[in-house]
Amino acid sequence: MHTPAHHRSQPGDPPLAPCGHMWVFAYGSLIWRPGFAHAGRHRALLRGYHRSFCLWSHRYRGTPERPGLVLGLDRGGACHGVAFRVPGAHAAEVLRYLDERELPDGSEVVYHRRVVPVRLLDHSASVVPAVTYVVNRGCRNYVPRLPAERAAAVIAEGVGQMGANRDYLLNTLSHLLELGVRDARLERLAALLPGPARGAA
Repeated sequence: MHTPAHHRSQPGDPPLAPCGHMWVFAYGSLIWRPGFAHAGRHRALLRGYHRSFCLWSHRYRGTPERPGLVLGLDRGGACHGVAFRVPGAHAAEVLRYLDERELPDGSEVVYHRRVVPVRLLDHSASVVPAVTYVVNRGCRNYVPRLPAERAAAVIAEGVGQMGANRDYLLNTLSHLLELGVRDARLERLAALLPGPARGAA
C-alpha cells in the first residue's frame, strides 16, 4: 500500500492501517506520558520533520508573564521517536483524547493533526501511517530558530500547570536515551541549563 508523505485526517475518522490498528507517533511527552492504552510500542523514525523547542507555552510549562517552551515537529530533517499501536476498536476514543490534549478548545491552535509515514525500527522495518501533531507555523506561539542560549534560559525559568519546563526537557531527553536515541539539540539545551543537569517530571 502506498502511504502519502502526509495528509489531513478528519475528526471522528480514525486513520486505520491495513492491519486494522491505528498508529500514533510520539516525539515528546507522549513518549513517557501517553495517557492511553496501547497494544504495542516501537522505536520509530519519521523523515521530513525534526523535534524542536519552537513553541511558547503560557500554561502547561510557563505563564503569560514568564512563558516556557514546548516541543513541536517542525519541517525538515528527521525525528526518532515512538510509534504506539492502538487496536482499531479503541482508535476513535484515543483520537478524541489526543485531540483534546493537543488541540484544546478555546486555545491557540499550536498543532495540526497529520497522518505521516513512520518506519518501525524493529525486525520488520515496516512503514506505517501514524497520527502525529506537527507545529502550526501560523500560530502566534511559533518561535523558530531561537538561539540555544536563549531557549535554555527560558526553559530554566519556566513553570506551568504541568510543572517545571526544565523537567519536561530532561525527562524527554532521558527517555530518548533509554530508547538509544541521541538528540544533539536537546542535549545541548540540557548542557546549557544552570544548576543540576538532571531532573524528572
